[in-house]
Amino acid sequence: MTSDDQAKWRQDRRHAVTVHAEAEARRRAVEVSQARALVADFVRRARERGLPTEPLVARAYSGGGRYRTGLRGWYLKADRSMAVAEDGAFYLLAVPASLRARLTGVTLRADDPPLVVGKGGRDGESIPLATLLERALSRD
Repeated sequence: MTSDDQAKWRQDRRHAVTVHAEAEARRRAVEVSQARALVADFVRRARERGLPTEPLVARAYSGGGRYRTGLRGWYLKADRSMAVAEDGAFYLLAVPASLRARLTGVTLRADDPPLVVGKGGRDGESIPLATLLERALSRD
């Protein structure tokens, strides 16, 4: 392979990687948009049904310790690891352990909701976001 062939191959490879990354970014943006619409519909329906909100509490990654968040909303899973706040923001409720945060609380950053929760996880337990939202609506 000549140096010109190698340069052409590298250029083609870089282009292919760029095209793939752009396609993945577009796919992810569409998925997030669809998931946000599901969450917004959930909030609307929860309010219509008078589903009460509750204070959202985060837990340390290690599982120990509870941290106030200052947010109210609805938990989506029985283990209380994810929730939707009253304003429709989606949160994963896991934080680094911190003594200061145990006393003062934590400020969470809203996450992009996935269409399928747990997708790609090692345990193989994935569930559509729509199913979690329906389950949360059916809890009283």
